[in-house]
Amino acid sequence: MDKLAYIEEERHMKIAIPSEGPEGLSAMRSGHFGHAQYFTVVEYDDDMNIVDVASVKNVDHDEFGCGGVIEFAMTLGIDGILTAGMGMPPLMRFTEAGITVFAERTLPNVGDAAKAFALGEVARMSPQDACAHH
Repeated sequence: MDKLAYIEEERHMKIAIPSEGPEGLSAMRSGHFGHAQYFTVVEYDDDMNIVDVASVKNVDHDEFGCGGVIEFAMTLGIDGILTAGMGMPPLMRFTEAGITVFAERTLPNVGDAAKAFALGEVARMSPQDACAHH
């Protein structure tokens, strides 16, 4: 899929970016969504300008498991997740729930990833991009 296509398809989006801390756009990204300490929730207006940023403490993966993290993320009112890594089960559950998963693995900072998303520089995560967990 063309990377810019999601900008043309969807307007006024809210995405969650798995993060290591509560520092908003200056936070470091988490390498894997399920073990993220926080979700930085970024809301964009119709022109893909950032209009709101909130840091939300994630549930504990060890206590609630991957399913609990997925369920919690679904309560955030998001349209998508921008992640560096995610396994196949969460990818499928989010996709089935109408939440688009986007992959970006090079930018360590939440703000940089949020800007790349706004510019249409990230792609939807495909099943081939999902992490393998055994």
